[in-house]
Amino acid sequence: MGAELVLFPEGAMVSFEPLRSLAPDGEPLDGPFVDGLASAARENGLTVVAGIFESVPGSERVYNTIVALGADGVLLGCYRKIHLFDAFGHMESERIEPGSGDTLVFRQNGLSFGVQTCYDVRFPELSGRLAAEGADAILLPAAWVHGLLKESQWEVLVRARAIENTVYVAAADQVGAGYSGSSMLVDPMGVAVARGGEIEQVIAGEIDPQRVQAVRQKLPSRMHVRPDVYRRWALVAR
Repeated sequence: MGAELVLFPEGAMVSFEPLRSLAPDGEPLDGPFVDGLASAARENGLTVVAGIFESVPGSERVYNTIVALGADGVLLGCYRKIHLFDAFGHMESERIEPGSGDTLVFRQNGLSFGVQTCYDVRFPELSGRLAAEGADAILLPAAWVHGLLKESQWEVLVRARAIENTVYVAAADQVGAGYSGSSMLVDPMGVAVARGGEIEQVIAGEIDPQRVQAVRQKLPSRMHVRPDVYRRWALVAR
């Protein structure tokens, strides 16, 4: 049986070079790039998930958006990145408009997939929200900027999000100058099912719903969360 879902990195539409304005390349969700993805999804019978730069009418900034298209080419939904990479000397907020906080969880072939983007992986609140909404797997397109300790942090964070939420995490990262690569599929126990290196390549792995259920029986951590306590902490912090 062939692949049923293909995941591309963040910013798959156009080069995500630092300092360059992205507004001239921004497109609406019904623009030619998403139309092309829809055609490819239909022609190959695949669910396609990829990062685009979505135009914001009247703004010099764009949304850093992930779109999900079903095998019939129909848009299943989109997620606009909420945590912007203003760190390690970068200022993503100068070019990107933050999303409102709307999440994306869609169901395909008996599995539920949640979506987040790159820097989002450093914020466990979002992964926990996607798991609470029923995600069996989190799809994580990224353009993880290379740097001291960054590749190590990438792997630790991807595995941590998988373990703490007992979900698969499929992390597709940009490669080439300035990026870390190391795309991977990690299971709910944090075990790498498939992984890539520093070169452009296709990696494939299976997401097994029985593995998700088996891990959750051994490690029912999602049943032990305490939103009542967390809400009280949040009120005190204010």
